[in-house]
Amino acid sequence: MSARRLSNGVDWWNRQAGRRSAIAGGYAITRAPKEGRYLSTTRGIAMKTLRVAPILTALYAAFLFTSLSWAGEIKGKVDVQGLRSPENIAVYVDAIPGKTFDPPSHHVTIDQRKMTFIPHVIVVVKGTTVEFLNSDPVGHNVYWPSISGNKKLAHNMGTWPKGQTKSFQFNDLGVASLLCNVHPEMSGYVVVVAAPYFTVTNKEGEFEIKNVPDGHYTLKTWSENGKPATQTVDVSGGAAKAELTVKK
Repeated sequence: MSARRLSNGVDWWNRQAGRRSAIAGGYAITRAPKEGRYLSTTRGIAMKTLRVAPILTALYAAFLFTSLSWAGEIKGKVDVQGLRSPENIAVYVDAIPGKTFDPPSHHVTIDQRKMTFIPHVIVVVKGTTVEFLNSDPVGHNVYWPSISGNKKLAHNMGTWPKGQTKSFQFNDLGVASLLCNVHPEMSGYVVVVAAPYFTVTNKEGEFEIKNVPDGHYTLKTWSENGKPATQTVDVSGGAAKAELTVKK
């Protein structure tokens, strides 16, 4: 075999080995018929992806912005006349015609601590399960004689010791007045509403209801010693303001 033929054979082998190495590395080498250059289809796909990525990002940003614009909030303050404090007043969106809402999967907890129901007032959407925890070193009982005056909805959960919990699912709209037949000084309230847009006022009477879709709503209040107050509000792409007055 001549030295020239041997050299050509080595060159051919090296070219094949290089080609196999390129394919193994994830590059399928093809020849461009006009330019006479080798192109990587993997790189071509990557370049296409880079060109599409900004479009997808822009579409996602537009979707996110639109979604956020659908949810607003209702902020405001409750003033009181003849009441000792504007604290612990329930503020909620009244039932929305044609709409029902599933209860949350998580449970709400009311603690019995230092002979007190904590929190004193909670608002829940219909169907919510409330856990009643006893953190006191004595036995506690939980019962309510009615829900918004309906004595047929009265319920006694019994008495249980420290560290134990009992639960109840509230499926009826209205206010359950919580009592303890062991300690008559204890009281609390569960306000059951139809829509999942609600809150309880702070010490200054301020409130904020978040994640309210755009729409026209009736805002209502409930308080331990005051008459209900009502106001209509329109939520449209942001915060709606509401000022309510609760009278004794």
